[in-house]
Amino acid sequence: MKLLSSSVGAARAAFLVLALSASTLAMAADPEALLVIKNHRFEPAEIKVPAGKRVKLTVHNQDSTAEEFESHKLNREKVIAPGAKVVIFIGPLKPGQYEFVGEYNEATAKGVVVAE
Repeated sequence: MKLLSSSVGAARAAFLVLALSASTLAMAADPEALLVIKNHRFEPAEIKVPAGKRVKLTVHNQDSTAEEFESHKLNREKVIAPGAKVVIFIGPLKPGQYEFVGEYNEATAKGVVVAE
């Protein structure tokens, strides 16, 4: 009986360690933001992200032509094929505003990341 009781205790302890590890990993995951390219515009045109954190930015090009996400302030450039999704990691950023454009349609495809 003593062996069974210690096995149950060990199993409970292992379960607790796994549960705590999973919650720590979930809290450590990068914040995410979604940006859509539609009608040669970025939607939304302003994205708010937490300052001091790396952010996973997913860009979905819903247009029938390619577009290039470009930001000198974020130091990022990425061509996105029609209908494609790409992931761009940004940050950690200091509080402030970081402009970006669609290089192929700069007159209409404009936006800003606001780190707060």
